[in-house]
Amino acid sequence: MWQHIQWKGIEHYTVSKGFEETAIEEMKHAEKIAERLWYLGAKPTIQPAPIFVGNTLEEMIQFDVKAELETIALYKEIMEQAQKEGDVATKEIFEEIEEDEEEHHDFFSSLLEK
Repeated sequence: MWQHIQWKGIEHYTVSKGFEETAIEEMKHAEKIAERLWYLGAKPTIQPAPIFVGNTLEEMIQFDVKAELETIALYKEIMEQAQKEGDVATKEIFEEIEEDEEEHHDFFSSLLEK
């Protein structure tokens, strides 16, 4: 969320809405994952990593591309594990979220090309 607020300048008008929409989707993902954990009787076992925002638009986008790729890889591991355990609901939840993450990656990668 901080990226779309922080960035100013001419590029602000072309990218801030995309940053904002992505941040909102990410918050919805976090909520959906938390609800699933709660349903399964589990608690998060990973502490959030420090957030790197970046000082330039290019730094922000490069970090976002990297973060999306890491997230996609993690979610694929979770889907594999859910499949092995016969947990269809968890697998489907993460398939849906992973699709959004691929769209985010495409958005950020496209920005880097410009």
